[in-house]
Amino acid sequence: MTGVTKESLAEKTRIYIDAHPSIKDCVAKGLINYSSLARVIMKDLDVENEEAVVIACRRYASKLSVTTDHEMRILKILRDSRLEMRTKTCIVTAKNDWSVLHKMDNLFKDLWNENSIMQCVQSASAVTIIADKMLKERIIDTVGKFNIIKVRENLVEIAVKSPEGIVDTSGVIAYLITNLSDAGINLEETVSCHTDTIFIVSESDMIDAYTVLTKCIQSAEKIAGQS
Repeated sequence: MTGVTKESLAEKTRIYIDAHPSIKDCVAKGLINYSSLARVIMKDLDVENEEAVVIACRRYASKLSVTTDHEMRILKILRDSRLEMRTKTCIVTAKNDWSVLHKMDNLFKDLWNENSIMQCVQSASAVTIIADKMLKERIIDTVGKFNIIKVRENLVEIAVKSPEGIVDTSGVIAYLITNLSDAGINLEETVSCHTDTIFIVSESDMIDAYTVLTKCIQSAEKIAGQS
């Protein structure tokens, strides 16, 4: 690609690195050969100036190295976090209609008196209700079958309960999701409520998901504990 200015090439290099999390992580920690990375970028972006790409990589690396302190803040949050797991969970997805919300309001009041837990998330197109499997029929009857979009069962809820500091620390949820994704675990739903981060997975992924999250916390305890 001839005629590419140094500024635009530097920007393209940054965008390329940002689009590849594994490469970005290695660049931030200084664990990569810039010449080898430059050749890969040159091939993928169809550019010819290896020296310019190497310089762009090194300059971006100096900026990314600042994130190591931020990563430590994330690990300190996870170091003080704990896991809770609840099986036999279901998800009921209903139409986002005022009548559905009105009916759910009465159900929430009943469940509050019964000390039952239910999460409700509203989007522009639907209302997602996460609850104990025992409440499934009750929710469907309350909402009305004609308002139901989808019902998912055989799910497990894993909650990461963190200290108050998570509210002001960006990247904690992304860190956990990345680790779950790298392990090939599909998330049915993810809900963040104040200091609780809730992951909903299928029963078949329960053990693997719990193991991944446990290792995240254990690693944080070792690394952050040494700082």
